[in-house]
Amino acid sequence: MNVVVIVTVAHHASDWELALTPVHGEALLTHTVRGLLDVPEISSVLVAAPQRCAKSYSEALEGLPCRVVPGSLRQAFAVVEPEVPRNSVVLLHDALRAFIPAQTVRDVINAVGDADVVVPVLPMADTVKVTDDASLIVGTEDRSRLRTAQTPIGFTLEAFLAAGFTTAVPAGAATVPGHPDAMRVTTDFELSLAEAIAAAPKNEETL
Repeated sequence: MNVVVIVTVAHHASDWELALTPVHGEALLTHTVRGLLDVPEISSVLVAAPQRCAKSYSEALEGLPCRVVPGSLRQAFAVVEPEVPRNSVVLLHDALRAFIPAQTVRDVINAVGDADVVVPVLPMADTVKVTDDASLIVGTEDRSRLRTAQTPIGFTLEAFLAAGFTTAVPAGAATVPGHPDAMRVTTDFELSLAEAIAAAPKNEETL
């Protein structure tokens, strides 16, 4: 099976620089890509880099066998599309989710085929309240069916192309269990957790 991973920073413009945040002596992006490259099932890793960050991304990833392509997700995929077999799995992964366990990535890969689109999720832990226009609580959501979505999102090649190069999770996507370590590192608290994860002894299940 051919598995192509595209690493993106598509949520907010501020994420572009956050991907370069030092964690345990290396850029967050470096941890992300190295971890993905350590998963044997993955054939190649492509990084879609914002134009203004392309040089910095390339420097952060120097020595790692991946490709950095300046531009959008669509532009990045166009670089490798001629080389991608039709039965390939395409994974979209958030650059700020640097410490997702290898087994979670494998679970996504293995589930693609039985479903066209697969996403790792976690149960909603907090109580979710509904408010009105005056910010008054008017109800409580049933959290038993609520999930927080993580990445990588796994696609068949056909489903990826049909999705229109968006990072949004489409309705009807199948799910596999996510992992707390796959958090997006965007706050000081999450950065402290990332430092602890990066400093911890590695095992074969940890990216």
